[in-house]
Amino acid sequence: MSDPKAGSAKQPPARPGPGMLMHGPGRGHGRGVVERASDAQGAFRRLLGYLRPHRVAITGVLFLAVLSTGMALAGPYLLGVAVNLIAGHAALSEILRICLMMIGVYALSWAANSLQGAILATAAQKVMRKLRQELFTHLQTLSLSYFDRHASGDLMSRLTNDIDAISRVLSQSGTQLFTGALTLIGVLGVMFALNVWLALASLIVFPIMLLLVAFVGKRTRKAYRGYQASLGMLNAHLEETYSGQRVVMAFGQQDKVLQRIETANEEVRRRGTHAMTYALLVMPLMGILSNANVAILAGLGGWMTVRGFASIGLIVSFITYSRRFAEPMRSLGNLYGQVQSSLAGAERIFEILDTQPDQIDRPASDDLANVRGDVEFRDVDFSYVADIPVLKNVSLHALPGQTIALVGPTGAGKTTIVNLLSRFYEVNRGAILVDGQDIRSLTRASLRRTLGVVLQQTFLFSESVMENIRYGRLDATDKDVIKAATVANADRFIRRLPKGYDTRLSERGANLSEGQRQLLAIARAVLADPKILVLDEATSSVDTRTELHIQEALLTLMKGRTSFVIAHRLSTIRNADQIIVIDNGSIIERGTHEDLLGQRGAYYRLHMSQFRGQSG
Repeated sequence: MSDPKAGSAKQPPARPGPGMLMHGPGRGHGRGVVERASDAQGAFRRLLGYLRPHRVAITGVLFLAVLSTGMALAGPYLLGVAVNLIAGHAALSEILRICLMMIGVYALSWAANSLQGAILATAAQKVMRKLRQELFTHLQTLSLSYFDRHASGDLMSRLTNDIDAISRVLSQSGTQLFTGALTLIGVLGVMFALNVWLALASLIVFPIMLLLVAFVGKRTRKAYRGYQASLGMLNAHLEETYSGQRVVMAFGQQDKVLQRIETANEEVRRRGTHAMTYALLVMPLMGILSNANVAILAGLGGWMTVRGFASIGLIVSFITYSRRFAEPMRSLGNLYGQVQSSLAGAERIFEILDTQPDQIDRPASDDLANVRGDVEFRDVDFSYVADIPVLKNVSLHALPGQTIALVGPTGAGKTTIVNLLSRFYEVNRGAILVDGQDIRSLTRASLRRTLGVVLQQTFLFSESVMENIRYGRLDATDKDVIKAATVANADRFIRRLPKGYDTRLSERGANLSEGQRQLLAIARAVLADPKILVLDEATSSVDTRTELHIQEALLTLMKGRTSFVIAHRLSTIRNADQIIVIDNGSIIERGTHEDLLGQRGAYYRLHMSQFRGQSG
């Protein structure tokens, strides 16, 4: 049997480079140092860390990749043998045997390649599940100030679009990347083993390919990062517009909204075109360089054949191997945009994971137990933005069981006080104490278990009415939920719903009126049975008749509990133990309803203006 290596010099096959280092995942679990994802290499190494628990699967993928690549590399060698047999007028049976061997190695290569794709896809989806869960879990630890600074649509884009970009590369393109790298190494080894001079000739364009990849790579990743950021902002605009669709329609602002979306959409188009143009540069340039490489080999090979330095089969094998050498380079060029998009997405994801929460429980934090409900603000200063104070030197003391009413103009700082008590934000100066303990020395979970909060803007989930009320105490029975709804005067309207307590609410409870949503929020607070109650305009969205029923329920609820009530309707707080009047972040008056009326100050003027308005 003829050998395609006839007339060629031997050269040791090329050795693969050093193995890739595996690092720990995400936020440095199991590592001493967290590597910032400020560049593609850092993001790539951290993604590799997520594959560490799947070593067995990755080892199997590598083995199958080696097998698949080896069989694929044997094909051109057998083709060269077949050409030499045909040129040498060998027996038909011998030629058929070589052809059957070629069919066998290619079939085995296909089977190994398909199996490794299935294994890698399974491992990749497990990695995506872990990364998605870790990202969402970390978002739950961040304070409200983080969400104040970041649009929800952009965060959703990172949880969906950026995760999907990584998933596509790991599950769909990972096998091609593995096989492509092994093919490059294997082809180089075989070519140098067959003929050193032809192998060196085939490497002429290789440095140009590497320079092309390096040059385009940095610009492509930067362009994709900008594209995904603009896509996140578009999602933010869409989410905001959808949530406020009723306001848009009520004020006839459809044209303005469309213009805003069109501007954001145009920015996505512009950045997307910029990014994809860079990514698509690689593929045609790789094709040109590959064809140039074939021309070089054909010219040099023809000259060597005429001179008797190589056989026709060797040249056929080399040209085939050259094509094989170019295939992974073209594949890498085709995958380049996806890889850069996934790395840009990984950088955006790790940017969140690297964000440290503003509020964390101290190592020696205590659980708040046996709560009496004594609440004190001591000289509290606070600002959402530096140098713009919202609260200034606020001091107040609520004894167990007392009702404290907070009144004042819009923006005075009333809601900020209860936000600080709930530890949604940390004070800048001073302290807030519950039963004599600084709330910063307590775990947030135990603090919030003692609080029942009814916010001005009610949020309901796309669940049944029963489950929305049960959110106040997850271990509550159906009987407990119905009892809480009855106390909140919500039972009557709930039973009139199509399926009663099993009626499923639409997004944010849009199929209920504002007053009905408020009643469900109050029922949720009743079920929580808190020691400290916070009512932020709890009756602001209901009619006067419903308000009277709610007031009765709230009076029952507030008995024996320390309550903070924010109200614009002063008629709802006449019986408060202490009324705090706040203006421009400072307490300007305090006392009972009668005391403050007798002072004829800010509270008196506010009360009289409402009285005149109601009388008029």
